[in-house]
Amino acid sequence: LTGSLGHIGQPLTKKLIEGGHEVTVISSNPLRGAAIQNMGASARIGNLEDAGFLTDSFHGADAVFTMVPPNNYFDPNLDLIAYYARLGQNYALALLTSKVKRVVNLSTIGGHLEKGNGILKGAYQVEQTLNTLVPDITLTHVRPTAFYYNLYGYMKMIKTDKAIFTNYGSKAIPWVSPKDIAETIAEELVRSGSAPSFRYVVSEERNGQETAAILGRAIGVPELSWQVISDTIVVDALKSMGMNSVIAEGLTEMYAAMESGLLTEHYEQHRPEPGKVGLTDFAKEFAEAYQNNH
Repeated sequence: LTGSLGHIGQPLTKKLIEGGHEVTVISSNPLRGAAIQNMGASARIGNLEDAGFLTDSFHGADAVFTMVPPNNYFDPNLDLIAYYARLGQNYALALLTSKVKRVVNLSTIGGHLEKGNGILKGAYQVEQTLNTLVPDITLTHVRPTAFYYNLYGYMKMIKTDKAIFTNYGSKAIPWVSPKDIAETIAEELVRSGSAPSFRYVVSEERNGQETAAILGRAIGVPELSWQVISDTIVVDALKSMGMNSVIAEGLTEMYAAMESGLLTEHYEQHRPEPGKVGLTDFAKEFAEAYQNNH
């Protein structure tokens, strides 16, 4: 498993170990080694930019989970799409060399789109690169929808303005919990026989105002509202916060694609059964963080 013990990696590792599987977790952080081993997994500490390290780590595995870890959107020198492309190439080389036969790749809603999806172009590049390995490997792209925990990014705004201002949300937003994503990845990693080329993962669909109402009740701000504003205001706000300007523009385009329906069109044609973690469940976690965030 790549992704260390992050939002998805921790529940995924736990699920697989409980299922009796031998699990190796790759992390770039040496301090994670003990925590990984304490869960009952083996730790491999190294850099995903090192294709040789990946090849050694993948060797002998029945299945591999690949993902591109988050990066620093406030680094003015970060070329996010190139970062995704680089790791995608490293994964492809390591998988080919190590002769792994089953791969589950963490992609995203909109990962099938070549353009119009903003920063998700990176996930598209990874999908396309890994697709070149088929039929030598059995590959499934897991495509989560909008992560619940992205709502934490609005916490300061909520405290200050009792509102969430962004450029999407007039239509249903397909939200998802990392726990539901982990369940889907675990299912695919241990699947025998043929496998789907992609699977969407969603927990619950709510529009912006419904989302705000649920969060508002949980945090004791019943008047919390969700306000859809223009792309220009959003991109200017992100840049004023110090975000890398290209990434700010890409994020805004991604949100705009959610609002226009470009991002969700293919998902709606292949809508999966919803997961177990509803927005009210997440709202309890959000409320705890909200009360502890002064």
